[in-house]
Amino acid sequence: MQPVLDFWDTDGFELWPVAEVDPYLTLHGRLTPAEVGTAVMRIVGFNDLDPEPRERPRRPPRPREPLDSFLHGLLTFDSLYAAGGLRVTDSATGTTFLPGCCAGIGEWRDWFGVLDDGGATWFGHDPVAQVERAGDTVRLLLDAELADGPVIELPAAEARRLLAGVERDLTAFHALAAEWAARHLPDHAGPVTAALAEALDLRPPAR
Repeated sequence: MQPVLDFWDTDGFELWPVAEVDPYLTLHGRLTPAEVGTAVMRIVGFNDLDPEPRERPRRPPRPREPLDSFLHGLLTFDSLYAAGGLRVTDSATGTTFLPGCCAGIGEWRDWFGVLDDGGATWFGHDPVAQVERAGDTVRLLLDAELADGPVIELPAAEARRLLAGVERDLTAFHALAAEWAARHLPDHAGPVTAALAEALDLRPPAR
């Protein structure tokens, strides 16, 4: 089980060094500086949006300077988003569960809701990626719209162990990103580091 960011094109990006990586970028504490730069670029890019008209009075105008302009959404939006989620691979069969469209990596704590409360939660669509609990088993449906679609099953206790590893990976990545920001974005390091923590939901859970 790995936390992954979805695709974001690096072509033409020149604000800081980035690396060419696969469409899904795995977050952990062993990334190179250029890979961290790519991860930060992706998270910033997902939030590089102009606000809806009703939100504009609450946010300062977008700066003209390219770096400040690119960071504007990350540093001013109340709620941050980063496309991705948890990738789970069944090592016995090679079957891989991937987050679907519109899923966010910051939703990773929702897996605990399935473990604690039962029921089912979806993590994106096209295909519909769904996680559900049945007794002591957690079922990962790669496409919940298929009656006989592929499924990964694992004990609930194992799912908790894997989720603890996800939190360690995200925490280790965030520590790397903080060091990276101090080096590459010294004028914005504090706010960027805090915003990355929020996008990854590394705040204490509200439960």
